[in-house]
Amino acid sequence: MFEHFDAQLLARIQFAFTVSLHIIFPAFSIGLASYLAVLEGLYLWKKDRVYLELFDFWKTIFAVAFGMGVVSGIVMSYQFGTNWSVFSDKAGPVIGPLMGYEVLTAFFLEAGFLGVMLFGRNRVGPGLHFFATLMVAFGTLISATWILSVNSWMQTPAGFAMNEVGQFVPTDWWAIVFNPSFPYRLVHMVIAAYLTTAFVVGAVGAWHLLKGTAPRRSGKMFSMAMWMAAIVAPIQIFAGDMHGLNTLEHQPVKVMAMEGHFDSHPEGAPLILFGIPNAEEKRVDYAIEIPKLSSLILKHDLNAPLAGLDTIPDDKEPPVAIVFWSFRVMVAIGFAMLGVGLFSLWCRWKGTLHTNDWLHRAALVMGPSGFVAVLAGWITTEVGRQPYTVYGHLLTADSISPIAAPAVAASLIAFIIVYFIVFGAGTYYILRLMGRLPRDPLPDLDDGPIRSSGITPAAQPGHHGGRHAH
Repeated sequence: MFEHFDAQLLARIQFAFTVSLHIIFPAFSIGLASYLAVLEGLYLWKKDRVYLELFDFWKTIFAVAFGMGVVSGIVMSYQFGTNWSVFSDKAGPVIGPLMGYEVLTAFFLEAGFLGVMLFGRNRVGPGLHFFATLMVAFGTLISATWILSVNSWMQTPAGFAMNEVGQFVPTDWWAIVFNPSFPYRLVHMVIAAYLTTAFVVGAVGAWHLLKGTAPRRSGKMFSMAMWMAAIVAPIQIFAGDMHGLNTLEHQPVKVMAMEGHFDSHPEGAPLILFGIPNAEEKRVDYAIEIPKLSSLILKHDLNAPLAGLDTIPDDKEPPVAIVFWSFRVMVAIGFAMLGVGLFSLWCRWKGTLHTNDWLHRAALVMGPSGFVAVLAGWITTEVGRQPYTVYGHLLTADSISPIAAPAVAASLIAFIIVYFIVFGAGTYYILRLMGRLPRDPLPDLDDGPIRSSGITPAAQPGHHGGRHAH
């Protein structure tokens, strides 16, 4: 029944499926590892046990998410040998060492200190335990650095030569690692991971504030998350703009698809807010656009000319509709994050950060938004690179293994079934853990954390002065 399917399309769907389910876990664990380091550092500095209680709460969630990220990442690497062996043969001299460095540095560092972080507080002392937590957080950042270096090189290849059998041979490792898009991609992705974690933490805090559960802990985590949203969301928008300018320089066709510019605009290109890309007719139907704003954003000049897809052969165009919409989803979520951050600043100024139900509901709705934005960003990046695996040098059609479509389809079905069972159960368990924030202990006269969190004992469940009084 699978003989009518195209092996290349099935292999791309399989890799897209596995990488999509994989990336949500590193995007969460990168930010959460740094959050754990901040919590433990604040506890050692302020001696406020609420930070230690939050550390213990999120530590277990991190362990589960980290484990699922490792397992799903290992599965992805096997596909280089099964479905993409030609790509592995041609690009292996470059990407092989980079991925090996990720294992030798980041993975070993994380594995070496993870056990100490999870189980060693009462065995190694507070100083060494904090150091272990820092090393785990640092390891997640190193892992992101190497993987993004590999991906960035595939987007903007540099520092290589082609040998007589068509392989990419390294000539300058510094140019390979620090290729033109790498710094922008690394900053954009790491900030995205921090925002993803911040909105998950904020959603959990908002959920428990709405329920009236553990206001001391939930109020503190919610406040920290909203500070991150308010401060980092504007930085991410700026970083995304810089990344877009870099993409325009090195991958202009991707930007044409993102902007929906089927036609060239010699005297200023409009910014198309919404519309339906029509690849057959080479236009955007029902377009809502702002004249010349795209030229202003991309060239800082209202009348700057911008080339369109009419200058590109049809077989070298990416799927415009997918790139067009995924880019808009990512941007829309970014501005929604900014809106929640600004709303939280207003509530903080009014003294209602812990009592404004509308803010808490907004934060709860935005809880999974970081994952959606990360997926939309990766779709924009990877689909926008098509029809190449190594941009401008190696076509996707020339990277596929000589494998039959039924074999790829069978493994794809197996992946879908196993992934939804295993990772569905893991995600359900994480959500259960998030919903089990222990109640605050009864406060006493020496209990400082409640006062420091800005929530008085009267605001706790069971006290008649609280907003959730029974």
